Amino acid sequence: MLDQLHTLLELQNIITLLVGLSAFATVLTVAAPMFQGDKMRTRMKVIQGEREKLRNQQRATLAAGQPAAGRLREKPKGTLAQLVEALNLRQLMQAENSRAKLRQAGYRSEKHLVTFLAARAVMPVISGLIVFVYSSTVFADQIPESMRLATPMIGAIAGYYIPNMFLSNMVARRQQSIQAAWSDALDLLLICVESGMSIEAAIQRVSGEIGAQSVPLAEELTLTNAELSFLGDRRKAFENLANRTGMPTVKSVVTSLIQSERYGTPLGTALRVLAQENRDARMAMAEKKAAALPPKLTVPMVLFFLPVIFMVLLGPAVILVFRFP
Repeated sequence: MLDQLHTLLELQNIITLLVGLSAFATVLTVAAPMFQGDKMRTRMKVIQGEREKLRNQQRATLAAGQPAAGRLREKPKGTLAQLVEALNLRQLMQAENSRAKLRQAGYRSEKHLVTFLAARAVMPVISGLIVFVYSSTVFADQIPESMRLATPMIGAIAGYYIPNMFLSNMVARRQQSIQAAWSDALDLLLICVESGMSIEAAIQRVSGEIGAQSVPLAEELTLTNAELSFLGDRRKAFENLANRTGMPTVKSVVTSLIQSERYGTPLGTALRVLAQENRDARMAMAEKKAAALPPKLTVPMVLFFLPVIFMVLLGPAVILVFRFP
């Protein structure tokens, strides 16, 4: 066993292993885009499913003679749904707030809400058991006996917050993608509106053009267009766009759209002002990031650049001193 380990740790074998890993990583990097599907097309199919769902709900509402607010949501089935219903997690964990957060992350189905609520209930138990097992076996000699009961509680608390942290990270990434393309979307929307298009046709055209830059924004605009077609209250469709994104810049544009729908004010002027404000805000954000770059580079320069500079400058002198004492 020791001879095999010694052979494996030889310099030639290590170099061969590293070269093989590098070649595999190169092939994987080149071939990965070929096996990756069209995200835009796949996610647009999901939005088309949401459009069909809105149409079916509207038809069912009209056929039953019920108000739009009384529409029934889909009822997920399975073990997780039974767990959520048995523990009454919808009320204990404020399901409406979780549903709004999931929509901001792009998860709109009822099964996503059930999965998230079940994860918040199960993760503390799982993480607490994992921490207890490791503290009792692997790290038993390093953790005092008085702390072995406290470590599972710490793991349970961490497990309770892990789903929220994951969801917040997904929301932040989605909002970042929408924010990066929002100014361009406003410019395109302004061009379409000033050319004589209706707001529905303009949103549909912009959603098709902006998908190459931000797929989440294309999803939200497509879904808004579907709600404008099937919801009775157009104001509700615009408010849903603001709620699904949770961004102040989107809310300001939604307010202008609602005021234009209510009072008949010209939409082109408001969109031009909002587009200019968004471009200025994006430029200010870029300048802020550029100003914060030098302090962030201080530590890497001290740790990596300065030692190399000292070695290059002082290395020859040190070699001459040791060679000719």
